Amino acid sequence: MPYVPNDVLSRHFQSNGVDLTAKVEEQLNLVAPNSPNLPLYRDMILTVLRMAQDDRNRWNAKITLQALRELDNAFRVLEQFRGRRKVTVFGSARTPVEHPMYALARELGKKLAASDLMVITGAGGGIMAAAHEGAGLDYSLGFNITLPFEQHANATVDGTGNLLPFHFFFTRKLFFVKEADALVLCPGGFGTLDEALEVLTLIQTGKSPLVPIVLLDAPGGTFWEGALTFIKNELEVNRYILPTDMNLLKLVYSADEAVEEINQFYSNFHSSRWLKNTFVIRMHHALSEKALAHMQQAFADLRLSDDFHQHGYQQEHDEEQFSHLTRLAFTFNGRNHGRLRMLVDFINQSENWANPAQTRPSRGREPMQAT
Repeated sequence: MPYVPNDVLSRHFQSNGVDLTAKVEEQLNLVAPNSPNLPLYRDMILTVLRMAQDDRNRWNAKITLQALRELDNAFRVLEQFRGRRKVTVFGSARTPVEHPMYALARELGKKLAASDLMVITGAGGGIMAAAHEGAGLDYSLGFNITLPFEQHANATVDGTGNLLPFHFFFTRKLFFVKEADALVLCPGGFGTLDEALEVLTLIQTGKSPLVPIVLLDAPGGTFWEGALTFIKNELEVNRYILPTDMNLLKLVYSADEAVEEINQFYSNFHSSRWLKNTFVIRMHHALSEKALAHMQQAFADLRLSDDFHQHGYQQEHDEEQFSHLTRLAFTFNGRNHGRLRMLVDFINQSENWANPAQTRPSRGREPMQAT
């Protein structure tokens, strides 16, 4: 959504007899005179100045500085990979080379790269090393965490420009999700389960854009099957989650199935974003009139009011690069993202397209949009 400047910050310094806003804006105009993001940078600087004025705790200041530096460095490094679709792969760093999951993760990395999809992992051993081995350096990104044990960078990305070190787990987690066009979760320990539940929470609550979440296990494996049984018997039955929330993930037992699930998700769907109170899905193919009419009834529960509308580019803010894509717009209730996934599955069915013979979908993507 459009950023609303925080006038409280400006009034704060004015009430203290110091008008810093004009001075901050003057400095920003020297370094970024034509930036549409000046209000955001201004409020960032005013926030730091308010922290300095309070000067309550050195540890708070050090956390803020370290986090800001990590964010800035990650933004700079990842700029070179902008526009390439990426898949984050989670799994245990302790998976041995002889384990069936190691071979499966390596095959997954190879097949993702063959589909022109980069592989993001925590850059460690086990599942992470296997996925990077399969993908190769050109299709690998590693987000490493500095720990006193275990988490050394694997051979594929170690010492390369495709490796990003992080001090904080929370900044690292941000980029695992922010950069991901899909997520594949392999069996693992507390860290893997933490990442799985956080990703599901972010997407279920709309704090992160809808992307495919794939649970991958070896044939005959029971890791995710057992987890799903618990979720269904305890969370779904007790209505701690909506039954349709289970649509947000899919359990598969092969690399081919995992990659097919991801590619199918983007067969028509390109990306989504909020424009004020309207939710917009960008599509490679326009929908047929028959499909659109069916949606008005079949997915009416997703709309707060009005109908689903299909239209072309309408000079949306900062989106000219996607002017060739068709838009599906509606007043999404913002709550049932499992049902939203069902809608995406519907628009991805080629029989619902107005012109299935259109050009092949591009691999480009846009950065994550804040909701």
